[in-house]
Amino acid sequence: MRYRYETHLHTCQASACGVARGRDYIPFYQDLGYQGLFVTDHFFGGNTAVNPSLPWREQVNRFCSGYEEAKEEGDKRCFQVFFGWEQCYAGDEYLVYGLDKAWLYEHPEVKNWSRAEQYREVRRFGGCVVQAHPFRNRAYLRHIILNTACVDGVEVYNVANSLAENAQAFRYAENLGLPMLAGSDIHSLQWPELSGVALPTPLADERDFAARVRSGAPIELIAPIAALRSALLNPAGLPVVVLGEDAQPMDTPYTELLR
Repeated sequence: MRYRYETHLHTCQASACGVARGRDYIPFYQDLGYQGLFVTDHFFGGNTAVNPSLPWREQVNRFCSGYEEAKEEGDKRCFQVFFGWEQCYAGDEYLVYGLDKAWLYEHPEVKNWSRAEQYREVRRFGGCVVQAHPFRNRAYLRHIILNTACVDGVEVYNVANSLAENAQAFRYAENLGLPMLAGSDIHSLQWPELSGVALPTPLADERDFAARVRSGAPIELIAPIAALRSALLNPAGLPVVVLGEDAQPMDTPYTELLR
């Protein structure tokens, strides 16, 4: 048996672009044979629905509200619900797994961390950092930023991305030898398709997942792997910046990372 988990999901309570409430996702995914999901709403550097002028604890409370509603419904239905978030910098976004609400209460400085600080501190507290949809090409983006060092893994299949963008991410992660994840990046119950990961054993909690990613444990992707491997790699549609150690810019051409 494989245990199926959604790894990238947004609720309307904490993501400004979200449409569905946290509780609505539970029967939806359960009916499709999933065992659990991660709520990864847009964090305070991204498209959050939370007022940044509120006191820190109230910001955290509101940010966690979509997750907590989903968790309450999941507990009623014996369906696993886990917590995470998606942080944004200069258009490059990162999925953070393994930390919780209590940790956020104690660390308001998380809002101002650099990419390198995020990676170092999240790992220090037992979590992991995964770059989301690294080759995404959108009109609102100025660059594609590839973080080669301050990440534990790469989201190589994202339902909201084109096959070409996902194929580049797949080849990139494969070339670097980084763990791969897949996710739906779902915002509503009317989504074109679903993705995620399939694991040989069920997850115990968020830290268990972070540990598996960091250790390179077996993670099967719910994704069209054959199509990702065979797709032609077109040139990136935006200028590409490659970040190395401590998330500092490098001179390496990004095409060197796709061989």
